[in-house]
Amino acid sequence: MPSYVITGVSKGLGFEFLRQISSDPNNKVVGIVRDKLGTEKRVAEELSGRSNITILQADMTVYDQLKKAAEDAAPILGGKLDYLIANAGYVSMFDAFHGIGTLGTQTPTELQQDLQKCMETNVYANIHLYNLFMPLILKGEVKKVVVISSGLGNTELTAEYDLDVGALYAISKAAMNMATAKFSAQYRKDGVLFLSLCPGMVDVGRYDNVTPEQAAGLGRLLQVFKEYAPHFEKPAQPEEAIRDVVKVWESSSIENGNGGAFLSHNGNKQWL
Repeated sequence: MPSYVITGVSKGLGFEFLRQISSDPNNKVVGIVRDKLGTEKRVAEELSGRSNITILQADMTVYDQLKKAAEDAAPILGGKLDYLIANAGYVSMFDAFHGIGTLGTQTPTELQQDLQKCMETNVYANIHLYNLFMPLILKGEVKKVVVISSGLGNTELTAEYDLDVGALYAISKAAMNMATAKFSAQYRKDGVLFLSLCPGMVDVGRYDNVTPEQAAGLGRLLQVFKEYAPHFEKPAQPEEAIRDVVKVWESSSIENGNGGAFLSHNGNKQWL
């Protein structure tokens, strides 16, 4: 019975991970969220009858809560874990439509505060997550640890296409890619595969209520994406994106040279 711990399963990609993975009754799935009651209500309504799902409460940025979630998960999982999926994250709207130079000149205090929030949620919290669940992973059979990353954290893409928006979010994702590679460097000898995976651009409602100014910025971003990937037409739906991401982590291994890698939903460096 493969076991999974997935963070941020209350909505968006996280809930789709929960839906797809728990559809196999042989899988045991623990979801970690801030809103335990709300998530349990949604699970009861949309995934009724799936006794292989357990929801635990923790704010990812509060170490003691995350530690307790790891302690509570251990007996549920029988003291071992196959897959740890670090999906929870903070996606900034502050930096989504202006370059870092503009933000730093006009709103320097807000820039620093938002970057700190990006780092606390997307980097520090996931480092703690990895460490707290590592004893269970080391006892697991599969031993795979995956962080949901973003192609925006790719320096080559940014440089080649002058992709100036989303700077703070991108910085945090690039940092977590490196942290994941460093964990791989330490635990590869123990058979643990660490991966950073980008699901591509996915429609999870982030841009449903943008202002006209933000819509213009989004248009510029989509134009860059179209230049980078002429086949790109629109964001993928969560069901498709998660199916592709799972396929990549299932086909990846230390033996195939994937330890610490940063890959797209295509299994390569094609981000869209």
